Amino acid sequence: MANSEHETTGEGYERIDQYDPASIERISGHYGEILSAIGEDPEREGLKRTPERVAKALQYLTHGYDLDPAAILRSAMFTEDYSQMVVVKDIEVYSMCEHHMLPFFGKAHVAYIPNGRIVGLSKIPRVVDAYARRLQVQERLTNEIRDCIQETLQPLGVAVVMECSHLCMQMRGIQKQNSVTTTSAFTGIFLDDHRTREEFIKLIGTRLH
Repeated sequence: MANSEHETTGEGYERIDQYDPASIERISGHYGEILSAIGEDPEREGLKRTPERVAKALQYLTHGYDLDPAAILRSAMFTEDYSQMVVVKDIEVYSMCEHHMLPFFGKAHVAYIPNGRIVGLSKIPRVVDAYARRLQVQERLTNEIRDCIQETLQPLGVAVVMECSHLCMQMRGIQKQNSVTTTSAFTGIFLDDHRTREEFIKLIGTRLH
C-alpha cells in the first residue's frame, strides 16, 4: 500500500506524491551501500536519513511512469470552432538523463492548430511533466509530447521545441557550462507549410509581456 502525501486532482487522473514503502526500503538499502562504496559513513549524523530521502526523491522524479498523458488531455477536451495556432511557451521542464541519471532542465514550447477540438491550456504543461518525470533523453521526450497531442487531440498539426541544459555535460565529461541543447518535432501543417512553422518559431521567440 502506497503512502500518499497529497490529494488526488479530481480531474480524471492522479498527480500525487505516492511513496511505496517496499520500494523505499529497497532503494534506501542500495543507497546505503553506495554511500559506503564512495568512502562515506552512512551512519554519520548528516547521512543517516539520506538513503530514505534519495529514495523518495527518485520516486517523485520518476512518477511520470504512473501517469497517463493521453488521459490528462482527454480530461479537458472541448468542441470549439477555432482553427488558429494555440501556443503554450516557456513551459518549465525538469527531467533525468537516462545515461547518467543527472538532471536536465529548460523550457518547452508547444503549439497545435485545432481541428474542431481544443484542450484546457493547463493540460499541455501537465503532459510535458508526465513524460519529463521519467528517465529520458531530450530527443525522445520531444517526440513523445508531440505524438501524444497529435494522437489524442487529432489537430491539424503539432509543434514542439525544447531548449535544455544537461548537467551530464556541465558537471562531468566535457564540462561545457553554457551549452544548451535544442530539439524540435512537428506534425501536419507545421511540416507541410513553412510559413506556419516560421510563425511558430517567431512567436516562441517574441516577448509579449
